[in-house]
Amino acid sequence: MEKENDKRSRIIGLRLTTTEYDKIKSKCARSTTPQLSEYIRRIILGKPVTMFTRDRSLDEFMIEIMRLRKELNSVGVNFNQAVKKLNAMDKSSEITTWATVHEIDRRTVLKQVQIIGEWIDKMGDKWLR
Repeated sequence: MEKENDKRSRIIGLRLTTTEYDKIKSKCARSTTPQLSEYIRRIILGKPVTMFTRDRSLDEFMIEIMRLRKELNSVGVNFNQAVKKLNAMDKSSEITTWATVHEIDRRTVLKQVQIIGEWIDKMGDKWLR
């Protein structure tokens, strides 16, 4: 419970230009303080304001890993199409053996693409915070 003296009962009116307001609102949005009034109060009273920061190397890494994911997915799709065509061909022993061996490889590639995708999703969630 707050004491009677701790209640905020005083109001300060402050006029700003649109540009000034937008700057303050933008800075508040980049901070961990969710409300504009609390952000301004902290600034005026000289209290610390924590700002969000992003690691540029992580940004570059995420761009590269997303490109890699797309390429791996394309390889998996192409490989899947090739195996399906082979399975549709005449069932000679060489084709059957090749298709069986490469079906295992196909599953491995697709599983790895799925694992990378899940990892990218987790990192993306963390990155976007």
